[in-house]
Amino acid sequence: MKASVIMSTYNAEEWLAKVIWGFSVQTEKDFEIIIADDGSGPKTKELLDRLRTQISMPLVHVWQEDNGFQKSQILNKAIIASKTNYLIFTDGDCIPRNDFIETHLKFRQEGYFLSGGYFKLPMNISQAITKEDIFAQRCFDVKWLKGMGMKSSKTAKLSATGLWAKFLNFITPTKATWNGHNASGWKSDLVAINGFNQEMQYGGQDRELGERLFNKGLKSKQIRYSAVCVHLDHARGYVNEATWKKNYAIRANTRKNKVIKTPVGIDSN
Repeated sequence: MKASVIMSTYNAEEWLAKVIWGFSVQTEKDFEIIIADDGSGPKTKELLDRLRTQISMPLVHVWQEDNGFQKSQILNKAIIASKTNYLIFTDGDCIPRNDFIETHLKFRQEGYFLSGGYFKLPMNISQAITKEDIFAQRCFDVKWLKGMGMKSSKTAKLSATGLWAKFLNFITPTKATWNGHNASGWKSDLVAINGFNQEMQYGGQDRELGERLFNKGLKSKQIRYSAVCVHLDHARGYVNEATWKKNYAIRANTRKNKVIKTPVGIDSN
């Protein structure tokens, strides 16, 4: 297989199903899907067992017990479970456009990781999107989305293609950081830095991994207008100020001391 898609999830079966349907209609089909499940109940397993018989690519379920927000740990376990040398990361609330895998593979390069973005949808449209809308790619069509009530006018991520998308990637002021909802890199590079820092909960753990990849000597490519996904709306009950402060201190140390390998990462599993 050419790549492994690693996506995180937690008790969000409706959204996860939509995302998996998005990956089932990719133009490039030679990849595996690994669900990094941070403690979901039995309904998620039931969903995956059902979908596994309906899609063409391997669907692997990596699960750990619910012990609060431990996304870094489950992502490391998913890295261990992956069977390819190129890993594409996203979340179980981001539906990929049908050229998502093809685009990541097209732009991959030794010595680099890829940094993508997302287009955020409001809750009413997130709920309204059907399997048929995903198969027909209507959920990436600006006219269709506006007909559904979308108010945003910043739709370039959805409408830009070809050279225009490349130009927007080049001129965007947004830094090409490691974004957990849309990023990819070589497995060997992620293993070399010991994966995600498991001391970190919600808030910047993805960026911290990217900062250690920079410290290792890697560069990044901006593909936020080329590798397109739409983000389904949801609540964030796991956000708290203490965790943000702790994570910020870890990131500050990573940058100041040029940390490459996290002390609590892949090898802790």
